[in-house]
Amino acid sequence: MRKYINYFVLLLICSAFTTASYYPIDGYLHTGIKRLKYLELVKSGELKSTTVIPPGAQKSYMDIELNLLSKKEDSVGAFLKVDEQFQKDINSLFRGLDKSYSIAVLDISDIDSVRFAKRNETAGYQPGSVGKLAVMVALFDQLEKLYPDSFEKRLELLRSKSVKSGVWGLTDAHTVPIFNLETNKLLKRQVIASDVFTLFEWADHMLSVSNNGAASIVWREALLMAAFGESYPTLTQEQADTYFTTTPKKELTDLANDVVNLPLRELGITTDEWRLGSFFTSGPNRYVGDKGGSIGSPVGLMKFLIKLEQGNVVDEASSLEMKRLMYMTDRRIRYAQSPALKPAAVYFKSGSLYKCDRSTGEACGKYMGNVTNYMNSVAIIEHPDNCKYMVVLMTNVLRKNSATDHMTLASSVDKIIKR
Repeated sequence: MRKYINYFVLLLICSAFTTASYYPIDGYLHTGIKRLKYLELVKSGELKSTTVIPPGAQKSYMDIELNLLSKKEDSVGAFLKVDEQFQKDINSLFRGLDKSYSIAVLDISDIDSVRFAKRNETAGYQPGSVGKLAVMVALFDQLEKLYPDSFEKRLELLRSKSVKSGVWGLTDAHTVPIFNLETNKLLKRQVIASDVFTLFEWADHMLSVSNNGAASIVWREALLMAAFGESYPTLTQEQADTYFTTTPKKELTDLANDVVNLPLRELGITTDEWRLGSFFTSGPNRYVGDKGGSIGSPVGLMKFLIKLEQGNVVDEASSLEMKRLMYMTDRRIRYAQSPALKPAAVYFKSGSLYKCDRSTGEACGKYMGNVTNYMNSVAIIEHPDNCKYMVVLMTNVLRKNSATDHMTLASSVDKIIKR
C-alpha cells in the first residue's frame, strides 16, 4: 500500500498568465466587461492600485489594427518560406539545446519582404491553455453563423447574453476579477456554480486570467449555438440543462469536437498541427467525452496568427475583435516579461502542462515536471518603431521551470529582428 501512496502522478493544466489582463483598457463601453472599467479608473488615477501598466499595454480600442490586410489573398505558404540569414540567426539561439525547444518566427515589419525562420516547427506539444485560442475561434465562428450579415448583432449578443457557470466552471484554481461598479471594489476569487457573467466576460475570464472553467463555459455556449441555431439567443437555463441531460453523450462529444476543430481545418491547419480533444475542467465530463486528444505545433499556431492578421479567421471584424481579446494590458510574465518588450504592444497567450512522478524520490514541482513539462507561448509583438513580428515558442524541458528560458529567448529574438 505504501508503494501506491508514495507513487502518484500530478497533472495540471494552467496558463502562463494567472495575473495578466487583456483587451484594451478603454473597451468597457464596447464590451461591458467590468474589469476594464476598473483598469480605466486605475489608469486615470481615480482608483489607487499597485497595478503597473507597461507603456506597450496602453493602446486604445481604436489603435489596434490587423497587420496583413493588404496581403489578405496571399496563401499562408507564401509567408512560410525560410529566409536563410534569418534562419541562421535564429538557429544560433539554440546551439547546444536538444529538440525540447521548437519555434516559428515571422518578421512582418516589412510586409513586402517578410522573414521566416523555424526549428522543429512540426513537433506536437500538449498545448495547455494555448488551446483556449481555439475556443475563442469557435465562439466567433458560431456567432457568424447566427448573424452572418451583422457583426453588431454578434457584439450585442456577447454583451447582453448572460449564462450561469454550473458544474462546467468549477475546480479551477485560477481566480477571476469581479468589479463592483457601484462600490468600485475589485474582488478576485474562484468561480462558483452560481456565478453568472455575460458571454463577453466569460471570454475575457478565459483569456485574461486563463480561467479553465471560463474556457469550458465558452466552449459549452459555442456548442449550444451550434445545436440551437437561431433559437440560441433566447435559450433558457432550463432548456440548456435539459438538452445536456437528454442528448446522447456520443452526439454531444462529436458536436463539441466539431465546434472547436472544424474552424481550424477551414483555416488550413491540419489535425496534427492543432486540435482540441477535451474540455478544460472535469464538470463537462458527465455530458461530453474526450475525443482525439489535444495537440499543438509551432507551424499550426503560426498559421493561425497569419490568418488572424490577414483578417481571415471567420471574417475581418471577428479577427480584429479576437486580436483585441489577446491584447495584454497588465503585468507580464514568462515570455512577455522580457524587458525588451516593455514598450511593445503584446498580443499573447501562454499555456503549460506538467506531469510529475515522485515514486523515485526525484525532485519535481510546479512547472518542473519530470515526466512532461510543457510550456508554450504564442505572441504578436508590435514596437512603436514599426518593428512587428509573430512568435510561437513551445518547449518540453524536464525538471526545469522554463519561464526564464522563454523570457531570455524573447529578448534574443527581439534583438535579432531589430538588427
